[in-house]
Amino acid sequence: MSQGFHGGDTTHVERRLISSGAAFEERVGYSRAVRVGDRVWVSGTAPIMPGDADPPTGAYEQARVCLQIIERALTEAGASLNDVVRTRIYVTDAASIDDVGRAHGEAFATARPATTGIVTKLLDPRWLVEIEAEAVVGTPEPEILPER
Repeated sequence: MSQGFHGGDTTHVERRLISSGAAFEERVGYSRAVRVGDRVWVSGTAPIMPGDADPPTGAYEQARVCLQIIERALTEAGASLNDVVRTRIYVTDAASIDDVGRAHGEAFATARPATTGIVTKLLDPRWLVEIEAEAVVGTPEPEILPER
Protein backbone atom coordinates (compact mmCIF):
# COMPACT_ATOMS: atom_id res chain seq x y z
CA MET A 1 0.00 0.00 0.00
CA SER A 2 1.38 3.40 -0.99
CA GLN A 3 1.28 6.07 1.72
CA GLY A 4 0.81 9.76 0.85
CA PHE A 5 2.31 12.75 2.65
CA HIS A 6 -0.34 12.54 5.34
CA GLY A 7 -0.29 8.76 5.69
CA GLY A 8 -3.43 8.17 3.60
CA ASP A 9 -3.78 5.32 1.12
CA THR A 10 -2.86 6.62 -2.35
CA THR A 11 -2.91 3.23 -4.10
CA HIS A 12 -5.73 4.20 -6.46
CA VAL A 13 -4.97 7.89 -6.97
CA GLU A 14 -4.59 8.69 -10.65
CA ARG A 15 -1.75 10.91 -11.83
CA ARG A 16 -2.69 12.88 -14.95
CA LEU A 17 -0.10 14.75 -16.96
CA ILE A 18 -1.34 17.72 -18.97
CA SER A 19 0.83 18.82 -21.88
CA SER A 20 0.77 22.00 -23.91
CA GLY A 21 2.46 20.11 -26.75
CA ALA A 22 5.66 22.15 -26.53
CA ALA A 23 8.77 20.17 -27.47
CA PHE A 24 10.53 21.77 -24.49
CA GLU A 25 8.33 19.73 -22.11
CA GLU A 26 9.59 16.39 -23.40
CA ARG A 27 13.18 17.62 -23.77
CA VAL A 28 13.33 18.90 -20.18
CA GLY A 29 11.02 16.25 -18.70
CA TYR A 30 8.12 18.25 -17.30
CA SER A 31 4.39 18.76 -17.85
CA ARG A 32 2.37 21.96 -18.22
CA ALA A 33 0.29 20.67 -15.32
CA VAL A 34 -0.06 17.57 -13.14
CA ARG A 35 -3.24 16.44 -11.39
CA VAL A 36 -3.13 13.96 -8.52
CA GLY A 37 -6.44 13.42 -6.74
CA ASP A 38 -8.07 16.79 -6.22
CA ARG A 39 -4.81 18.76 -6.56
CA VAL A 40 -3.43 20.42 -9.69
CA TRP A 41 -0.01 22.00 -10.04
CA VAL A 42 0.59 24.24 -13.06
CA SER A 43 4.22 24.78 -14.05
CA GLY A 44 5.75 28.20 -14.35
CA THR A 45 3.93 29.67 -17.33
CA ALA A 46 5.57 32.26 -19.54
CA PRO A 47 3.92 34.33 -22.29
CA ILE A 48 4.79 31.83 -25.02
CA MET A 49 3.07 32.69 -28.27
CA PRO A 50 2.08 30.32 -31.08
CA GLY A 51 4.92 29.73 -33.53
CA ASP A 52 7.36 31.35 -31.09
CA ALA A 53 6.09 34.78 -32.13
CA ASP A 54 7.17 37.70 -30.02
CA PRO A 55 5.04 38.11 -26.88
CA PRO A 56 3.24 41.39 -26.23
CA THR A 57 5.60 44.09 -25.02
CA GLY A 58 3.64 45.12 -21.90
CA ALA A 59 3.70 43.32 -18.56
CA TYR A 60 -0.11 43.41 -18.22
CA GLU A 61 -0.60 41.87 -21.66
CA GLN A 62 2.07 39.23 -21.02
CA ALA A 63 0.47 38.32 -17.69
CA ARG A 64 -2.90 37.89 -19.45
CA VAL A 65 -1.27 35.48 -21.93
CA CYS A 66 0.25 33.51 -19.01
CA LEU A 67 -3.10 33.37 -17.23
CA GLN A 68 -4.92 32.22 -20.38
CA ILE A 69 -2.41 29.35 -20.75
CA ILE A 70 -2.86 28.50 -17.05
CA GLU A 71 -6.64 28.56 -17.42
CA ARG A 72 -6.48 26.14 -20.40
CA ALA A 73 -4.26 23.74 -18.42
CA LEU A 74 -6.59 23.92 -15.41
CA THR A 75 -9.63 23.27 -17.61
CA GLU A 76 -7.94 20.23 -19.16
CA ALA A 77 -7.19 19.00 -15.63
CA GLY A 78 -10.85 19.44 -14.62
CA ALA A 79 -10.24 22.59 -12.56
CA SER A 80 -10.84 26.31 -12.94
CA LEU A 81 -9.28 29.60 -11.91
CA ASN A 82 -11.68 29.61 -8.94
CA ASP A 83 -10.01 26.41 -7.64
CA VAL A 84 -6.57 28.08 -7.44
CA VAL A 85 -5.27 28.39 -3.88
CA ARG A 86 -1.65 29.45 -4.55
CA THR A 87 0.22 31.41 -7.21
CA ARG A 88 3.77 32.58 -7.65
CA ILE A 89 4.49 35.56 -9.86
CA TYR A 90 7.98 35.99 -11.27
CA VAL A 91 8.79 39.39 -12.79
CA THR A 92 11.99 40.74 -14.28
CA ASP A 93 11.38 44.24 -12.90
CA ALA A 94 9.65 45.10 -9.63
CA ALA A 95 8.12 48.15 -11.34
CA SER A 96 5.92 45.85 -13.46
CA ILE A 97 4.17 44.21 -10.48
CA ASP A 98 1.27 46.69 -10.60
CA ASP A 99 0.46 45.78 -14.22
CA VAL A 100 0.95 42.06 -13.59
CA GLY A 101 -1.06 42.33 -10.37
CA ARG A 102 -3.94 43.96 -12.26
CA ALA A 103 -4.15 40.97 -14.64
CA HIS A 104 -3.78 38.56 -11.68
CA GLY A 105 -6.54 40.39 -9.80
CA GLU A 106 -8.89 40.16 -12.78
CA ALA A 107 -8.29 36.41 -13.13
CA PHE A 108 -8.50 35.64 -9.41
CA ALA A 109 -11.05 38.17 -8.15
CA THR A 110 -13.13 35.35 -6.64
CA ALA A 111 -10.46 32.79 -5.66
CA ARG A 112 -8.06 35.31 -4.07
CA PRO A 113 -5.22 32.74 -3.75
CA ALA A 114 -2.18 33.09 -1.54
CA THR A 115 0.57 34.51 -3.75
CA THR A 116 4.20 35.46 -3.79
CA GLY A 117 5.96 37.96 -6.05
CA ILE A 118 9.57 37.33 -6.98
CA VAL A 119 11.94 39.52 -9.00
CA THR A 120 14.28 37.40 -11.11
CA LYS A 121 15.74 36.84 -14.55
CA LEU A 122 13.67 34.59 -16.84
CA LEU A 123 14.78 32.13 -19.56
CA ASP A 124 13.80 34.33 -22.51
CA PRO A 125 14.81 38.01 -22.46
CA ARG A 126 11.46 38.91 -24.11
CA TRP A 127 9.53 37.64 -21.08
CA LEU A 128 8.63 40.13 -18.36
CA VAL A 129 6.56 37.71 -16.28
CA GLU A 130 6.05 34.02 -15.52
CA ILE A 131 3.27 32.66 -13.30
CA GLU A 132 2.69 29.28 -11.65
CA ALA A 133 -0.45 28.07 -9.91
CA GLU A 134 -1.70 25.37 -7.55
CA ALA A 135 -5.34 24.36 -7.31
CA VAL A 136 -7.58 22.15 -5.22
CA VAL A 137 -10.49 20.96 -7.37
CA GLY A 138 -13.89 21.68 -5.92
CA THR A 139 -12.67 24.41 -3.61
CA PRO A 140 -15.71 26.18 -2.11
CA GLU A 141 -16.23 29.92 -2.48
CA PRO A 142 -13.79 31.68 -0.15
CA GLU A 143 -14.88 33.27 3.08
CA ILE A 144 -13.10 36.58 3.49
CA LEU A 145 -12.46 37.20 7.16
CA PRO A 146 -12.23 40.76 8.47
CA GLU A 147 -8.87 42.05 9.58
CA ARG A 148 -8.21 41.90 13.29
